[in-house]
Amino acid sequence: MTASAPDGPPPVEVRGLVKRYGELTAVAGVDLTVNNGDVYGYLGPNGAGKTTSLRMMLGLIRPTEGSVRLFGRDPQQTVRALGGVAGFVEAPTFYPYMNGRRNLELLAAFDGNDASSRIDRALDTVELADRARDRVGGYSHGMRQRLGIAAALLREPRLLLLDEPATGLDPGGMRDMRVLIRRLADEGMTVLLSSHLMNEVEEVCNRVGIVRSGKIVYEGAIADLKSSAGTTYRLSTTDDERAVAVCRAQPGIANVRAEGGRISFTADESAVAELSQALVEAGALIRSVAPQSVTLEDLFFSLTEGTDDKDGVATAAAPQPAQAAT
Repeated sequence: MTASAPDGPPPVEVRGLVKRYGELTAVAGVDLTVNNGDVYGYLGPNGAGKTTSLRMMLGLIRPTEGSVRLFGRDPQQTVRALGGVAGFVEAPTFYPYMNGRRNLELLAAFDGNDASSRIDRALDTVELADRARDRVGGYSHGMRQRLGIAAALLREPRLLLLDEPATGLDPGGMRDMRVLIRRLADEGMTVLLSSHLMNEVEEVCNRVGIVRSGKIVYEGAIADLKSSAGTTYRLSTTDDERAVAVCRAQPGIANVRAEGGRISFTADESAVAELSQALVEAGALIRSVAPQSVTLEDLFFSLTEGTDDKDGVATAAAPQPAQAAT
């Protein structure tokens, strides 16, 4: 596999990307940068425009506005822009009546450039060598996803784009996909993957772009996002409905959520002390309150579940991290 060059244009640079279908705006002005060596998670709820963005990045559909550059080249202007780029959007497709190796042989013949000489290594990398002679129709969903990555590896990509690679996998399949992506990154490949599975992203990615209603609401390092968010607390009271109302009205308390019989919020210690007094005065006695490690999922919801302002950006109580320089 070919590692990304440390110098030169970034693997992905997107500016002002817009896609409209009549009156529907699927992507509303996305700006993002994927740097060499990143495992970059492109995150958003279903319908947020992730797949449409990836299609534009790969030159499969034309943007209404804005620009895409892959290693400095526009995929709409030249097929050379896709040199060193591979991946799949939605799910990889194969001939189910053929075995895995034969499917790769057909793709290698189409691609040329000695791709057929890389079949064995690709199968070994995705741990399908022992199932290469089996018909793809008998593969599990996870095996077909891994075969899709094997097909991408035939091109010796420097940049791998994957659309929801872990969706639909069982826990074992998710683990295998996570290990595979991490291994590719450790060998020098840059990876951009879209997902709505926060736990998986937090395990494998170093940077994220979070999209809501077709717009980026955060881009940067996961560590920076978490450190900017303050401490998350879990609260249980004798009257959780009243406690939620108190939390939402209390200064210094943010990102209030109630689910599963527990309330969560972010705050500093002084604000928690004042909240405790306010809850007692309101008649919602505290059963327990304890700090918790903030998760990417917590922060994702805080950035994507608020009301929209006139520009479509989330405006609910949410962390305000410094945006990554682009």
